[in-house]
Amino acid sequence: MIETPVEDLMELDALVELKRLAKEIAAHDIAYHQKDAPRVSDAEYDALRQRNDAIEALFPKFIRPDSPSKRVGAPVASGFGKVTHARPMLSLGNAFSDEDVVEYFDRIRRFLSFSANDPVEVTGEPKIDGLSVSLRYEKGEFVLAATRGDGMVGENITENMRTIADLPKIILAPNLPDVLEVRGEVYMAKADFAALNQRQEQTGGKLFANPRNAAAGSLRQLDTTITASRKLSLFVYAIGEVSGPIGKSQWAFFENLKAWGFKVNPQTKLCSDAEELIAHYNSIGEMRAGLDYDIDGMVYKVNRFDWQERLGFVSRAPRWAIAHKFPAEKAQTKLNSIDIQLGRTGVLTPVARLEPVTVGGVVVSNATLHNDDEIKRLDARVGDAVIIQRAGDVIPQIVEVLLDKRPVLSVPFKFPTQCPACGSAVVQEEGEVAKRCSGGLICTAQAVERLRHFVSRNAFDIEGLGGKHIETFWHDGLIKTPADIFRLPQKIKDSGKREGWGDQSRVNLETALEDKKNIELPRFIFALGIPRIGQATARTLSKHYGSLAGWRSAMDLAKDHASESYQDLINIDGIGSSTAADVLSFFAEAQNRAVVDDLDDLLRVQEFIAPDEGSSPVAGKTVVFTGTLETLGRSEAKAKAESLGANVAGSVSKKTDIVIAGPGAGSKLKKAEELGVQTMTEQEWIELIQNT
Repeated sequence: MIETPVEDLMELDALVELKRLAKEIAAHDIAYHQKDAPRVSDAEYDALRQRNDAIEALFPKFIRPDSPSKRVGAPVASGFGKVTHARPMLSLGNAFSDEDVVEYFDRIRRFLSFSANDPVEVTGEPKIDGLSVSLRYEKGEFVLAATRGDGMVGENITENMRTIADLPKIILAPNLPDVLEVRGEVYMAKADFAALNQRQEQTGGKLFANPRNAAAGSLRQLDTTITASRKLSLFVYAIGEVSGPIGKSQWAFFENLKAWGFKVNPQTKLCSDAEELIAHYNSIGEMRAGLDYDIDGMVYKVNRFDWQERLGFVSRAPRWAIAHKFPAEKAQTKLNSIDIQLGRTGVLTPVARLEPVTVGGVVVSNATLHNDDEIKRLDARVGDAVIIQRAGDVIPQIVEVLLDKRPVLSVPFKFPTQCPACGSAVVQEEGEVAKRCSGGLICTAQAVERLRHFVSRNAFDIEGLGGKHIETFWHDGLIKTPADIFRLPQKIKDSGKREGWGDQSRVNLETALEDKKNIELPRFIFALGIPRIGQATARTLSKHYGSLAGWRSAMDLAKDHASESYQDLINIDGIGSSTAADVLSFFAEAQNRAVVDDLDDLLRVQEFIAPDEGSSPVAGKTVVFTGTLETLGRSEAKAKAESLGANVAGSVSKKTDIVIAGPGAGSKLKKAEELGVQTMTEQEWIELIQNT
């Protein structure tokens, strides 16, 4: 199904593909943003996101709450203080061809209701391959720096940023806003990268794969003296929170940045149309190899700030900006073996072990093969010569098998029919691409992986209790269920002396566990490891039901598909019947209910409190637009409503709060009147929200 054209997918195929893509992309986000150790090339990652976006465009009703289109980055790692961004640090949509750039201009004009001939100025700047940072100044003094993190919360790297010479520590300038937050990219110049690796080799230290990894690893050191010893550089290019004017356009902002002492990329150019922008892209591509810093594309931004504000954002990205990627790099190598890895849900994932080869200055030796279907599509066999593709970081994608170089005695790869961990039969459900171990709870790998998931950063985030510890304790019989984790200190004490677990280590673990007994409801739900329930879906369920008791009670009632509770569950935006089936299947198992009961007795699961939406009069309300909107475009009206905290629905029900009806409103307006739902004209709606 991976290679089935999107337009040929049936509804069931689309559901399966979106689930696979959400999980796979989330894993890659954590590897790249949190661990500075990407597992796929930029090209493969971009291809996954492109496919996900294309399926969502064709099947919008199947968009998942944990969709990659709704998130950016990954949660922060432990070891650094957390910083909540005043304005989210979002990602960018991608363009891969000249046609995509032309369409970018066309979308802007359509959204703003411009004609095809209306000029739209756009800035074009090189996309630096480094680590995104946010920098905050108060009354001209540098006070705070943070990484992107998951876009909402980043890591506090203030002291490390102070070691970078490119960063102004004090800004003395007239009319500088009291609060000035700017965003930029920390990178390591190619010459400085070569010098660092030379020093590392001489001292027996770790050699970095590329400048991006070196910059990220250096900036995220807990010891600031290490950061100071490595030359890092900074380009600034975007705005965060500001308390006063900083210019009316992106270009004016760049000029101000330079006046304030920041470095702005000198290759940035203001272009008036798609043709000029594409020419600039090609020019930068030609000089790319000669630049003293790595770039992986160009970034385009609508120049006027008032137009940026109108265009707003869609999910994880602004409508007014886009990244135009450079083509991928390729190399030939040998496929030495295919290994099978087992995840917590029992999915068997094949991994290609490659003869190490250098691609774009990086040595790569592994690639995911996704599943058995992908192996068959490629007809990949051990011993084959293969073409790998890379556009930035390790690990590559196998794009072709060179059949004319295939060994004479090669044989097709046989996917295992028995689980390599427990020996249980491997099964493939109808409509599923993945093959799974049928062993369930008797499978060691699944049991351990589920417990690892429970203590992972996005779940309970228990400090000092990593995956290796979980595996050891499970094999030793000290933990079998999630609740056993909270009994570990006493079990460790009762089991006698254990290597690495003296009295102080045990006390530290006890303290960490006690702290985690007070847990937010979304984290608790996510930690249970229910299929399809990612972080976003866990938050959606928490917001809807409010408390653990409320959620459980509703799920008990929802077992009856004819009940109002079931209808309420499947009508939650982004849930649907498939996700509902997974949640209800989880609670249908007595063993799972016992796990939740046990945890409920031990923990204090907090009720969900929605964030303050400020003074918005429509925050938390469900609104429906119907008929023709004469002042605002439909897309702009929906985007504005969502930015004010409203939920925009496509149909009217008794849970609808407001229906905005323009000329030509039909059945939706009639139903609203029948249900007694508040209705208003477009002008009344504009007057309601215009001061927020």
